[in-house]
Amino acid sequence: MIPTRNDQFSFGLWTVGWQARDPFGDATRKPMDPVYAVHKLAELGAWGVTFHDDDLINFTSSSAARDEMVTRFKAALDDTGLVVPMMTTNLFTHPVFKDGAFTSNDRGVRRFALRKVMRNLDLAAELGAKTYVFWGGREGSETDAAKDVRAALDRYREAIDFLAQYVIDNKLGLRFALEPKPNEPRGDILLPTVGSALAFISTLDHNEMVGVNPEVGHEQMAGMNFVHSIAQALWQEKLFHIDLNGQHGAKFDQDLIFGHGDLLSAFFLVDLLENGGPSGGPSYNGPRHFDYKPLRTEMEDGVWESAKANMVTYLILKERAKSFRADPEVQAALEESMVYALADPTLEKGENWQELLKDKSAYEDFDLDKAASISYGFVRLSQLAVEHALGAR
Repeated sequence: MIPTRNDQFSFGLWTVGWQARDPFGDATRKPMDPVYAVHKLAELGAWGVTFHDDDLINFTSSSAARDEMVTRFKAALDDTGLVVPMMTTNLFTHPVFKDGAFTSNDRGVRRFALRKVMRNLDLAAELGAKTYVFWGGREGSETDAAKDVRAALDRYREAIDFLAQYVIDNKLGLRFALEPKPNEPRGDILLPTVGSALAFISTLDHNEMVGVNPEVGHEQMAGMNFVHSIAQALWQEKLFHIDLNGQHGAKFDQDLIFGHGDLLSAFFLVDLLENGGPSGGPSYNGPRHFDYKPLRTEMEDGVWESAKANMVTYLILKERAKSFRADPEVQAALEESMVYALADPTLEKGENWQELLKDKSAYEDFDLDKAASISYGFVRLSQLAVEHALGAR
């Protein structure tokens, strides 16, 4: 399996450039020059590279140093042909953001955060990005005594509405994607799941330009079914970007290689993204973005081995999902399980409640015993999926 630009695989600079520092240990790898990372990713067959502002430019850099780094980065993009499909702002590392950025109790911090984002929205547009991600890693609390959540959501909405208007007024051509996460680094983070983010988006002034950027590990940390969450985001036409990685259940954010956590969930996710699941597809045409961390045990050779592993695993699952959908036995099992029948409307076209009340076959004459005796065949269907995912068919 050899990745190509057509696969639209992208990586964050913070992934391959992670020095492997964690709460219990110092870095095991040296800092990586972003320009070097761009060239290495291009060699592996990646299509795009993404970054937080601080991944590329030191927080305290002068304007001259910032301009020099941007110039070098642009040259690397030109040399390799890599694109920048998405960009984001680091609003979580510096101590000033210890109580949040958009929802900090300190009004001055909130205003500083807005200015920091505005500066980088300009850079994102300059580099040709189409999506701007907001991850509120510090927007939350450790104690309910410390945060007026309703006021915090007011401030969150105020910030996103303000920045959306900035994009519109300056014709930057960007759309926003909110990235949910239940906890870590805060004890509890606002907008913890895809569902809560979608509900929040519906309240925004420019909700048409705001979607979600779900991450496998984040949603699974909350005990959610990631495939279901992505299906809902697609159903609401709000899947603007996606972060792929691996996770072993509801624990700390592991950021494993894609597929190196819940493999069967990864199989069904790729099937949904590439084939549209039972409904048909494709259903998503955006970047396949990997937000993972190379294991702390590895030196640089392991960094690039892990980057390659993300792409190869995705391509293997893509091939396996294609085989699953093309298998006549699977199609027959789907038919027998009435999976396709779920697409049939429950009501006749134009049928109202008065007409349903008149239909005795829907209630009075409905054969409950017969309906209750149906065997749906889901076990057989699930086993077929497992066999295809494992390459046994």
